[in-house]
Amino acid sequence: MAEKQTKVDKTKIVFSEDELKSLETLRTSYNTIQSDFGVIKVRKILLQQQLDGLEQTEIELETRYAENQQNEQKLVKELNDKYGAGNLDIGTGEFTPNS
Repeated sequence: MAEKQTKVDKTKIVFSEDELKSLETLRTSYNTIQSDFGVIKVRKILLQQQLDGLEQTEIELETRYAENQQNEQKLVKELNDKYGAGNLDIGTGEFTPNS
């Protein structure tokens, strides 16, 4: 099948259907790529927000952990001052003083 030839006029050029289809395919491809870049950027922003939230939670947990350690040290000191050194069975509540 012979391809329709491009008509040339002194004032305008008319592209063939195949040429127009090729140009439209390129334009569509660029639009799709640009849209995909946008989707990727939005996903990266959302992931960064999640990461920031996790990091903030981690910092809060580290602070709570340090506070818990301080509370533990304070309680151990209070119990040692009251009962002396020894071992406590948390399950039974029995305290055995060190000899």
